[in-house]
Amino acid sequence: MFVDEITLKVIAGSGGDGCTSFRREKFVPMGGPDGGNGGKGADIIFKVDEGLKTLVDLKYRKIIKGDKGVNGKGSNKYGSNADDVIIYVPLGTTISDLDTNLVIKDLINPDDEVVVAYGGRGGKGNKAFATHDNPAPKFSEKGEPGEIKLIKCELKMLADVGLVGLPSVGKSTLISMISAARPKIASYHFTTLSPNLGVVKLKDNSSFVMADLPGLIEGASEGVGLGDKFLRHAMRTKIICHVIDMGASEGRCPTDDYEVIRKEILNYSDKLSRKKEVIVASKMDLENAQANLELFKKKYPDKVIFPISAISNTGLESLINYLGEEIKKLDNDELYQDEEMESHLIFTFKEEKPYTIKKDGNIWVIEGKEIEKLFNMTKFNEDEAVLRFARKLKGMGVEDELEKLGAKRGDEVQILDYIFEFKE
Repeated sequence: MFVDEITLKVIAGSGGDGCTSFRREKFVPMGGPDGGNGGKGADIIFKVDEGLKTLVDLKYRKIIKGDKGVNGKGSNKYGSNADDVIIYVPLGTTISDLDTNLVIKDLINPDDEVVVAYGGRGGKGNKAFATHDNPAPKFSEKGEPGEIKLIKCELKMLADVGLVGLPSVGKSTLISMISAARPKIASYHFTTLSPNLGVVKLKDNSSFVMADLPGLIEGASEGVGLGDKFLRHAMRTKIICHVIDMGASEGRCPTDDYEVIRKEILNYSDKLSRKKEVIVASKMDLENAQANLELFKKKYPDKVIFPISAISNTGLESLINYLGEEIKKLDNDELYQDEEMESHLIFTFKEEKPYTIKKDGNIWVIEGKEIEKLFNMTKFNEDEAVLRFARKLKGMGVEDELEKLGAKRGDEVQILDYIFEFKE
């Protein structure tokens, strides 16, 4: 089964909890804190496997979850880190964050990998909080929650040349004649239900990769048929080859066929429409082919056209030699602009508070990643941990901001799903 698009929820592992512990040894008075830190949670890592050609292995994995780090223990024993979860995907897979619509990583090199969701750090044990002023802290931290993301994985095949055209124009036959690809070929529409890749070798021992992209019909760019699913695979190509049935064996007009496909490509992507294109006039062994070709040339005098007949094996060598030379002249286009990449986004909070406060009815609601992380890592069953949480909030200016907004002592304050009383 060919699968080239999936949606997944990834949940990285939470950090292990820190330990609150004190030395308990005979004849050792005043035993100090010895609670160890928790281990780090598992990262979720996506990595290229060149042997994979489809995302089918992920089709039924709706959620990928990493393990939690091991909790710290007494006697200064640190918890071990959880093993990272590695997910293998085909070369050419793009991973996007559906919440931000930004590209996390475009995996286009054989050794590419990316951490899609980071595991939480381990919580600190009470030994780590020991200071001169408080040599025996009676609190520790919970582990930091792991990142949670809803992602989309899209496979966009890496090919130098993409064959496009309406059904039954000869794309599969062409790629079978000039490469080792062996697609299914029959006299009915949509014989090819998934893209076929073929390596075309030239006389100088160089080679290029050609992709047969099936399913294009009128309305494909709007989701009609299968075409919109496969046009994405043309995005990485350097050259678009329009394969046109110049013999009109299906009873269609070759110029109309070309205009239909050009329209669908333009509607799908302006960038795709600007790629270099070559016209492959197929089935030139048919009776009306030459006359149709002359009409086509009159309407499109500036197009690069190669008349071929896969059946009689004519015109193929000239076509592949031309494609091979042109590919050498063309650089790989960057598929995504910097502003579309998550890694190029820079967040600055120098003049912005890392939280927001709003009033919902009679409750003051505080939101913000730093606040929520602090909350999740606090052990509220330990009095000193609660006091530390309050000091941290005050240090971040939350208390002053609440008062500026009109909050009174005794008002209810909400963080996540928990409600507190605003007091001294």
